[in-house]
Amino acid sequence: MAAPRYCPSCLSLASQTTTTLFRASTPRISPFTPLPQTQQQPAVRYASANALKYRRKDVPASQKRKKARSTFLVPDLRNAIQFSLVEAMRYLRASEVGRPPTSSKYELHLRLRTPKNGAVVRNRLRLPHPVKTDLRICVIAPPDSPQGQAAKTAGAVIVGEEEVFLAIKDGRVEFDRCLCHTDSLALLQKANLGRILGPKGLMPSVKTNTVVKDVGASVREMAGASEYRERFGVVRMAIGQLGFSAEEMQRNIRAFVESVKRDMQGISDQTAKDLHEVVLSSTNGPGLSLNGAFSSGEDGGVGARDVSTL
Repeated sequence: MAAPRYCPSCLSLASQTTTTLFRASTPRISPFTPLPQTQQQPAVRYASANALKYRRKDVPASQKRKKARSTFLVPDLRNAIQFSLVEAMRYLRASEVGRPPTSSKYELHLRLRTPKNGAVVRNRLRLPHPVKTDLRICVIAPPDSPQGQAAKTAGAVIVGEEEVFLAIKDGRVEFDRCLCHTDSLALLQKANLGRILGPKGLMPSVKTNTVVKDVGASVREMAGASEYRERFGVVRMAIGQLGFSAEEMQRNIRAFVESVKRDMQGISDQTAKDLHEVVLSSTNGPGLSLNGAFSSGEDGGVGARDVSTL
């Protein structure tokens, strides 16, 4: 059988076509040829390229951030509804209907015009008509000494030295106020109770007038005294029980306001303060702003007398 014959021209054309198709289907990529856009690495963003996009625009003056207040906000009293003392007590008693007179208390709020950063008003006051409280007082003094006996007679519930220190270290802080006799101050400091009593505000110190010589008189004064402290520009304190008369409330309010005014004068060189508003409230009643008068002409014929609160 004879071998097949091939046309040289056809063979040359077929080989060229096959090579062209192969090269077209699988192209060779040179390492120096840039990749197509779909295969390239993501472009790196620079801050300079997006500077215009994130450029801060000019904010109108009306929309600019307001400067933080340096003083506490106080209301405008020119259009406020205010009451005399007798009127406020009648409304508050109506909100306490059904409750025993000794269970609810009146509370007085003194709003001050004062800067946020500065000295605060803080003191202890014995009212002319004390509000009954179950205050537990501890006295650091030898229990068998005359000072310890005087403290017990005055109403202290705990009197002692080493036994009191051990109870406090064991976590048994069963008192609300703590006094220390001057002769026992060294033992108290040696016991190192500041980390326990300090955060509770019970650590005796000369600065807070809780290290005294006459513990009996201090216990009697503290038992009937109330403490107050300024917080957020307002001084609050229980001023009376619901069964108090208007005259008793008047005397308590006058004593409290005068005490706060003396405290403000004492720190006037550090922080300027001024009394702005007096508000009377009760345990379950609203707060009513007082206008400074004892009563009005519509209070059942009670004589109108000024209460020196404003």
